[in-house]
Amino acid sequence: MPLTLPSPLDRLAGKAASTGYGLKVLAESGILRPYSPVALAKAGRALQQWGTGPAGGFLAMAALMPDRVWIVDERGDLTFREVDRRTNALARALGALGVSEGDSVALMARNHRGFVEATVAAAKLGADLIYLNTAFAGPQLVDVLEREQPSVVVHDEEFTGMLEKADVEKRVLAWVDDETDLDTLDSLIESESGDEPVEVPGRHSRIIILTSGTTGTPKGAPRNEAGVDAAVSLLSRMPLKYGWRVHIAAPLFHTWGFAHLMLSLLLGHTIVLRRKFDPETALGVVEEQHCDGMVVIPVMLQRILGLPDEKLDQHRLETLKVVAASGSALPGDLAISWMDRFGDNLYNTYGSTEVAYASIATPEDMRQEPTTAGKPPWATVVKIFDEEGAEVAQGESGRIFVGNSLLFEGYTGGGHKDMIDGLMSSGDVGRFDEHGLLYVEGRDDEMIVSGGENVFPKEVEDCLARHEAVVEVAALGVDDEDFGKRLRAFVVLRDGASAGEDELKAHVKDNLARYKVPREIVVLDELPRNATGKVLKRELQDYDPDGGSGSGSDSGSDAE
Repeated sequence: MPLTLPSPLDRLAGKAASTGYGLKVLAESGILRPYSPVALAKAGRALQQWGTGPAGGFLAMAALMPDRVWIVDERGDLTFREVDRRTNALARALGALGVSEGDSVALMARNHRGFVEATVAAAKLGADLIYLNTAFAGPQLVDVLEREQPSVVVHDEEFTGMLEKADVEKRVLAWVDDETDLDTLDSLIESESGDEPVEVPGRHSRIIILTSGTTGTPKGAPRNEAGVDAAVSLLSRMPLKYGWRVHIAAPLFHTWGFAHLMLSLLLGHTIVLRRKFDPETALGVVEEQHCDGMVVIPVMLQRILGLPDEKLDQHRLETLKVVAASGSALPGDLAISWMDRFGDNLYNTYGSTEVAYASIATPEDMRQEPTTAGKPPWATVVKIFDEEGAEVAQGESGRIFVGNSLLFEGYTGGGHKDMIDGLMSSGDVGRFDEHGLLYVEGRDDEMIVSGGENVFPKEVEDCLARHEAVVEVAALGVDDEDFGKRLRAFVVLRDGASAGEDELKAHVKDNLARYKVPREIVVLDELPRNATGKVLKRELQDYDPDGGSGSGSDSGSDAE
């Protein structure tokens, strides 16, 4: 029979454990459950000493379920006990390299045990973690490392060339395909003993998530430690359960992938990782590993549904109960297409690096309206303000502001997001309908005025995405002699499909106002994306009608 959390674990539960609703969510998810008094005492001591970040969360779960498999990747399985020993050794080895509490460790790695072990080891030292986007261009990488000044960079061997121009003295390889004489995570682990715990540092580590960099140089956004309140908020609208096996396909360096890494330390999840995303392989992983959950970014769903019917028909995904998506809006009728094929298991989370999650759309929400961002979860406030900072009436559009326990602390390079009454700007424009559902209409800096009317690219993108020949679309503002501004749209057609510019414009004109019809529609083989699946509109802005995109694509090998 489930038990309430005894002291000192009740301190972790915070407001969640002090409210009937919070306790209900914790009980329904299976977090409140019986453990031995000895294990509970060890877990409570770990949380008291190490906090609720990667070190404390890991050590608490390792005390409660040491022999449970935590990580499954291409190299095999690792239990919490095994990861504890390995990260004790790795922490000591990183300390020997000069990493101490208050320093930072930069991590540029794909989804595998090395990413997770480097995170836990650095946290055990009280060092900060800087997560680098694996799709960074060379200049972006140099700029970020120069600004953040990490003591050590841990990176997969494949990124060695990208780091050549960066001023980094100490490097450690996370994943290597061939033998090497350089320091690797495995060689460091083998060089030290992991039998004894690491000494508790005087500070807790911070996690620095980088913004997507879709419009400029990525900024560092430090995250506060998240307690149970943050988990209850997510679980209030997403029915994840204790003890599941979850395939985290979304990049771990991104807010969404990292959130589920941390959730695994509360929900006792076994996390199934693969270094690179392949749509058919992902379906196979879910079935072979009997996964209950899958964590994705929307472009991954697009790529899965883009597989031929004969391949999709081979996968029933009968164990899959929750598909947790976040990172960008679900275009067109993508949600309906997914649920019609694989069942009503899709949950889409809207948020940003700075505000974490703001709203969650359930299958019921998206059946009602596939483009909605859903409703704010428990303990989250979302309001819509006009340019003067006044709250707008229901149904009116304005800037989206969010309040929760996960707001970031300000960018590492200086600066902050706009704040109104304790709520932080998400950087988007949206509205609430009469049912309390949130709709995100676009970035607040992407709106154009065309013929005196406000036009958001997302509305046109959703319209074009519903054309049977279109699989992907992006739109942005360009100058127009008659209207002042008009949109230019870029589309990717489905394999074997054809559609001319006139046909696509006519489709928009049939569904939207005339001034929303793009001035031109360009067919591309693919859209430039970063590793979290977001379209890099700064590259499309440089499009040359005679020569194509001005800067090419550094888009997501992680989403390939």
